[in-house]
Amino acid sequence: MARYRGPLTKIARRFGEPIFGPDRALDKRNYPPGQHGFQRKRGKKSEYSVQLLEKQKAKYTYGILERQFKNLFDRASRSKGATGEVLLQLCEVRLDNVVYRLGIAPTRRGSRQLVSHRHITVNGHIVNIPSFHVKPGDVVAVREKSKTLEVITASLSGSAHQYPWIEWNEATMSGSLMSIPQRDMIPEGIKEQLIVELYSK
Repeated sequence: MARYRGPLTKIARRFGEPIFGPDRALDKRNYPPGQHGFQRKRGKKSEYSVQLLEKQKAKYTYGILERQFKNLFDRASRSKGATGEVLLQLCEVRLDNVVYRLGIAPTRRGSRQLVSHRHITVNGHIVNIPSFHVKPGDVVAVREKSKTLEVITASLSGSAHQYPWIEWNEATMSGSLMSIPQRDMIPEGIKEQLIVELYSK
C-alpha cells in the first residue's frame, strides 16, 4: 500500500503549518528547512510555484499520493458543482479521514493504520481500504474486538473534534456521516482554486 514514509516535520516546516498534527519540533523551528533556514533569500514565487505548493499541501494533508490525487481531481471535474469544493469533499469522505474526524485516531496517519489493520467497520462489515468512500448514512464503527485498544480509547478520551456533518455515539463507539460537508464546514486552510488552476493548464 503506497503512502508517504518520509520526514514529517520537514514537510510541515516547508508549509509553515502543522499539517500532520501537533508537532513540538515545528514549534521550535517554525521556519523553512534547509541549511540557511529563514536567513535564505527567497525571491518572489512564480504563479506555477504557488499553485504547485498548494497541491502538495493538500496531498500531504490528506495523505494521498500523486496518481490517486489526480484521479480524485478528474472525478471532481466530471461532477456537478465547483471542482475545487468537490475535490475537498471527496478527500473528506475517505474512510481514513472520517475515522480521524470522529476522533478515533489523533492523526490521519494513525487512522489510516487503524483502517488497514482491520480495526474499523462500515455498516457492520470490516473495511481495510483507507481510500474507501463513505456515503451519507453509512455507520463507521470500531470493531468489537478493538474497542479496548489503548490507542483508540486514549484518542477518544482526548478528542474535541466536533463537526456538523458527522454524528458520534460514545456508547456504541460508532459514528455516521450525516451529509457531505460544504466548503465552509471544512477547516483545512487549503486554497482549492489554485489546485484547479494548476490542473487546468
